[in-house]
Amino acid sequence: MTSVTVMLEDELQTIAMGQKIAAIIHAPFTLYLTGDLGAGKTTFSRGLIQSLGHTGAVKSPTYTIVEPYELNGMDVFHFDLYRLADPEELEFMGIRDYFTQQSLCIVEWPDQGFGLLPEADVHIHLKYVDQGREMTLVANSLQGEQLIKQL
Repeated sequence: MTSVTVMLEDELQTIAMGQKIAAIIHAPFTLYLTGDLGAGKTTFSRGLIQSLGHTGAVKSPTYTIVEPYELNGMDVFHFDLYRLADPEELEFMGIRDYFTQQSLCIVEWPDQGFGLLPEADVHIHLKYVDQGREMTLVANSLQGEQLIKQL
């Protein structure tokens, strides 16, 4: 299992890491984002999604659960499961239909959907360190390992 930890001094570096990953990521791919509230999950997602070609705002889909985008020939789905009351709610929304060969799925708070989500190719954990953030990327698949090696 390949992993790497990087220090991100500010919001701009968090966005830049999303941009860097956007340059090498391709579908199918599942990315888990974990960390405390405000640790930078949505900031990272914004950098990634905008670098894939989205020109509008990227907001956390806290209330909608999922925000879809069609970018660079990929279906990009940004999930925020923070407010999910029961993982079974994912069954009602057809969660399995989102994870296809054309999909890049970015899942914030994946623990809320335990048992119903596929394993992540890369699990990213963000945590506060002084004024910055520490980002740890852990590969859980061959595709995830390749992505981390390209960083």
